[in-house]
Amino acid sequence: MAKTILVVGYGPGISTAVAEKFGSSGFSVALVARNEERLAAGVKALKAKGIEAAAFTADAGDPASIRAAVGKARAALGPITVIEWTAYGGAEAGDLLTADPATIRSVFDVAVVGLVAAVQEALPDLKSSKDGAVLVTNGAFGDVNPQVDAYAVGLKAMGLAVANAAKHKLVGLLSERLKADGVYVGEVMVAGTVKGTAWDNGSGPTIDPATIANKYWELYTNRGEIRARVS
Repeated sequence: MAKTILVVGYGPGISTAVAEKFGSSGFSVALVARNEERLAAGVKALKAKGIEAAAFTADAGDPASIRAAVGKARAALGPITVIEWTAYGGAEAGDLLTADPATIRSVFDVAVVGLVAAVQEALPDLKSSKDGAVLVTNGAFGDVNPQVDAYAVGLKAMGLAVANAAKHKLVGLLSERLKADGVYVGEVMVAGTVKGTAWDNGSGPTIDPATIANKYWELYTNRGEIRARVS
């Protein structure tokens, strides 16, 4: 039976590596992001590797937009077997004491609301596939730890930290809710800078995105532990 992975928040780094890993393992790949040029380049690169792929423009923080993307991907590539959520709302709400409430809300829209909307829309596919999964990329700012809190405040990444913590909790809730339906939910928490991303300024050690993609494949195939950490 054909399988399709929906990669939301497509860009350089983790999502590219995940698309290639799952695509090379027999999945069709649906790339979702706002940047049409980046999506087109991603599809071209995947097809050059013999991977069936298509692009769908959507705003991960807009439930209607992401629901529409799920529907279009299903129509083009078949039922959704896996959702991989790398989208994040940025670090604009850096200081919670001065940030515009609308900016804070937009960070949560991507981290939580959009993800839930995607799962709801794809749920019939995920349940019927027998090996459906939701895979969520998170950052170590989501740790509940005084040192991490101080680091997030110092870097003016407070909004991102709160959103990551909420996403961390969401993974556990979705896992518990969906396990009876045979849908696996897993999270990779990335504790470091990923090579080739906007955070990579060349000043320190980086994490190979292929390492993260391999960890996702391990979680997906083993379907046991729901959380892994890569540093």
